[in-house]
Amino acid sequence: MMWAVALLILSGLARAAVPNAMLRGMQSLPKLSAPERPVISPNGTALPNITTVYYFDQLIDHNNPDVGTFQQRYWMNWEFYEPGGPIILMTPGEDNADGYEGYITNDTINGLIAQQQNGAAILIEHRFFGYSNPYDNLTSQSLALLTIQQAIDDLVYFASTADLPMLGGDAVKPGQAPWILIGGSYSGALTSWTMVNKPGVFWAGYASSAVVEAITDFYGYFTPIREYMPQNCSSDVQAVIAYLDGMYAVNDTAGIQTLKEAFGLGDVVHVDDFAYALQSNLFDWQSLQPDVGPGAMFFEFCDALEVKNGVNAGPEGWGLENAIYSWGNFWNTTYYNYVCEYEDAEACLGTYDTSQSYWTSVTVNDASRSWFWMVCNQVGYYQAGPPEGQPAIVSRIHQPIYDERQCVNMFPEAFAYPPQPTTAETNIMYAGWNVNTSRLFFANGLRDPWREATVSADGLNKPSTPSMPIYEGDGFHCSDMITENGILDSTVAAVQEAALMYMNEWLAEWEPYA
Repeated sequence: MMWAVALLILSGLARAAVPNAMLRGMQSLPKLSAPERPVISPNGTALPNITTVYYFDQLIDHNNPDVGTFQQRYWMNWEFYEPGGPIILMTPGEDNADGYEGYITNDTINGLIAQQQNGAAILIEHRFFGYSNPYDNLTSQSLALLTIQQAIDDLVYFASTADLPMLGGDAVKPGQAPWILIGGSYSGALTSWTMVNKPGVFWAGYASSAVVEAITDFYGYFTPIREYMPQNCSSDVQAVIAYLDGMYAVNDTAGIQTLKEAFGLGDVVHVDDFAYALQSNLFDWQSLQPDVGPGAMFFEFCDALEVKNGVNAGPEGWGLENAIYSWGNFWNTTYYNYVCEYEDAEACLGTYDTSQSYWTSVTVNDASRSWFWMVCNQVGYYQAGPPEGQPAIVSRIHQPIYDERQCVNMFPEAFAYPPQPTTAETNIMYAGWNVNTSRLFFANGLRDPWREATVSADGLNKPSTPSMPIYEGDGFHCSDMITENGILDSTVAAVQEAALMYMNEWLAEWEPYA
């Protein structure tokens, strides 16, 4: 799924070309660094900088504690804390946690809850991401301990045993203080899965854009994009994709080569890699937020297709010929350098040369490799072309086998042939769309490309209840987690306000227990 480049997009990092399409639409949280300001407690005491790193001795294997422990990094902000307040825990999920420290401030829903309820906020790095590694490598053998269950058990073990660095931090374990588990995207799903699998540890939860349903053939990723992108842009993209798929169906290799060359991608050897490269422009949708304006790469792409001599195309677009020329020209003049920088097309976009270091390196702090492992084994989320009969803004040449083949590339010791992720087992174990647990708040966005894996998926019609509210704003991926997005979008503000109301009610019901 070319997720690696998307991880960079969402992280706001400089783009480094990846020799495959696998990490492009990775569902990471938007990064949010810590604000530059002093941190002061309610009594006026100066507190450690928000970027201060703490370490917790986490069990390597929760099924066999005798194996030992590893150092798991975490960050903590207790500027709003008063005794009796909640402890708010979050992992950023599938990324190095550096640069996410803003999630323990009131720039986010985490900090707004802490501020309202006199709580403390913690950010903990997920096992096998960043520098929280049970072993000093990311081999298949080491990654065998990277599972949903081990990640759940990490959160529970931390809450149950950690002595926190603030005054009185050794006496705020569950039962002594209410704990709230928060997450967005994969970590939002992990919030739901944890509360299902380990009930009673976390008093309440907040799950934003939570991809609770593991789905192997996740063509639904592109449904919200197609629905909400400019219609003229969608029309012209569909025309080009239909043209490509039509040539593929009749094995018109010469026509496909001509189309590749129009995009400056004539050296991309395999047609599935070319088809996947065209999806890159659609993946840029995922980096949109309410505060993102016309200069965003996605809108630059649509403007390149739809604005001709200062005139915007109507809803039907300009048609196939202009779409090929304009889209190809955009790749040649702007987008190729944006994605691939100095690399040649096959090295950047090809997925068949398994000697590349991208596939073979087992060095730690490689989020793409660690997430790849989880995708190949348990969650899927392969963003493929849609079934026949549905509108297609991405090519049907791309099917789950394209991604499953790359699992073998990355982990040949683990997979002798393309594996099918155990999504059915994941959904049975952790309830998926069937989640029904108390004091869990779901927040989703209509424009979120991951919406179809959340409890707000089209046609699911899951009821919102007072014990498990489901709110949906007009936002994008995890928009409701960022305080500023509520200032810019009243529908996002309504979601945030509802969450604060429910947290206030639920925390009022909490009582200590032994």
